[in-house]
Amino acid sequence: MALWTQPEQEEQKEASRADTPVKANSGPAPIAAPAVRESAPKDRRESIFGPGVTIEGKIEGDSDLRIAGKFKGDIQISGDLSIEKGAHISAKINAATVTIAGALEGNIVASSQVRLLESGQLIGDLKAPTLTVAAGSRMRGHVEFGWNPSEIGKFNGGRPKEGDKTKPAG
Repeated sequence: MALWTQPEQEEQKEASRADTPVKANSGPAPIAAPAVRESAPKDRRESIFGPGVTIEGKIEGDSDLRIAGKFKGDIQISGDLSIEKGAHISAKINAATVTIAGALEGNIVASSQVRLLESGQLIGDLKAPTLTVAAGSRMRGHVEFGWNPSEIGKFNGGRPKEGDKTKPAG
């Protein structure tokens, strides 16, 4: 019994020094909840597929997704996708932010950004407003980044589009 009353007495002493009211605790101190990742907003959840999981199909949703296993299919999420080191993905991906530390074969359309980490490998096309590529990563495919939708229609690699009446600068 003395074990449970002693922390209460210490809390009451500290609280009386700070002039704040104290609730009496009738049981053991609650276990602290694990820290929440800073990168994920509190109102969004994250689904995790571990290294031993193999899934084939289609994933849709508005939460974040972390894959450490194997996946084949389509991923359409409004949240962030993290492909962990050691993961093998064969998919068409549409997400807000895509972080690649594993192997991905398939095309990516990201509404925010794509991060290709040192251990990441991408075989496929990529389209995103922002692209970050770490030294040591590997990629094979077509890349489009840095363009907003209005600029894409106006510019075609420095050459006028067929039937375009404007001349390139230079």
